[in-house]
Amino acid sequence: MSRNSFRTSTGRSVTAVTADEMRDVDHVTVEDVGLQLLQMMENAGRILAWHVRDVREVDVVIVAGNGGNGGGGLTCARHLANRDIPVRVILDRLSEELSGAAAHQYHILDEMGVSVTSGVESLADVAERTTIVDALIGYGLSGDVRPPADAYIDRMNGLSGPTVSLDVPSGIDATSGEPLDESVSPARTVTLALPKTGLDALAGKLYLADISIPRTVYERLDIEYEPPFGDDDWVRLEP
Repeated sequence: MSRNSFRTSTGRSVTAVTADEMRDVDHVTVEDVGLQLLQMMENAGRILAWHVRDVREVDVVIVAGNGGNGGGGLTCARHLANRDIPVRVILDRLSEELSGAAAHQYHILDEMGVSVTSGVESLADVAERTTIVDALIGYGLSGDVRPPADAYIDRMNGLSGPTVSLDVPSGIDATSGEPLDESVSPARTVTLALPKTGLDALAGKLYLADISIPRTVYERLDIEYEPPFGDDDWVRLEP
């Protein structure tokens, strides 16, 4: 199968995958190999927190949905709070409506006393220079962005501070790169495991994070893969 690819700063080629291929990667990783979602989420949240610290000037607001993307954003909030960085989370739903890994990560933040609210109106008082973390929608988006996510994206785009997106900017089709109605325009995107084919025309800087998926997963799916990370947990990518 012909696939797009990206290159690291050292010139190493990194295979890009479609959303469907990434679903297969996640399935084999969890169901066959046994690496659990919470383990991968911990790596994603920790690396995302590093990138947020790299661009932030003052405080941080994390906009999170449900599922793996939202859970990664909530994990990022914990790592930031552990470093005494002012951070608060705004959910796209009530906290009691979270499920699975996102609910698990929310419980930890609640025990820590990290501020977690919901409702797009919570973005109304975000100050200038606040760093925004877009952890709203993951790579599985298909079709137009539905309410209330579209309102969150519109409000995020109206803020003046830098935005860091997790995996794929919310509102972008991970496979084609097409914006699906409303979409986030981040200064930086931290994509996970492998780059998605739709990120080749992305504005802003693109980084690939190592979330510890072993090579055997890619071999079983016939995805060409050479570990690009070396001694680092992430690499900068160019199309």
